[in-house]
Amino acid sequence: MSSVILRQWRDSDFVPYFEMNTDPEVMRHFPAVLTKQEASASFARLRNEIEKRGWGVWAVEVDGALAGMTGLWIPRFSAPFMPCTEILWRFRRQFWSRGLAYAAAVQALVYGFSTLRLTEIVAYTAASNLRSIRLMERLDFIRDLAGDFEHPGVPQGNPLRHHRSEEHTSELQSLRH
Repeated sequence: MSSVILRQWRDSDFVPYFEMNTDPEVMRHFPAVLTKQEASASFARLRNEIEKRGWGVWAVEVDGALAGMTGLWIPRFSAPFMPCTEILWRFRRQFWSRGLAYAAAVQALVYGFSTLRLTEIVAYTAASNLRSIRLMERLDFIRDLAGDFEHPGVPQGNPLRHHRSEEHTSELQSLRH
């Protein structure tokens, strides 16, 4: 398998980041693809969070190329499981189905539990996002039925509004093998 590196964002990452966030298949479980202005603002937020905290949502590099992103984020909306630290991921389509999201997410979880000493990390996604749900299961997240919610950032009536929530509290025992 290729080496998976989590790192701070670089200026040269913006073009592939923008392309990833405008790919309709990558963004299928989001209300819309990002505009260039939205992608630029998002890119700056990700970068600034790492500069400010020393951690956040990192660029995922595979064989010298930006494959996507994964990391830890503190959501700023209301949901049954708040406050929390969430793990998230998004990958460029050409990097799908290679185990890279799993490898990157394991690194982020290890960082969260070992370095940040978090006791819980939450993952959530649109209930229709079976690819992410399978990854959550593979990472040993546990479904939190009480945490399922209607995402306030998704318009009412949109089928993507209903989100599924899962949590990981195992202190990585299952991720070390």
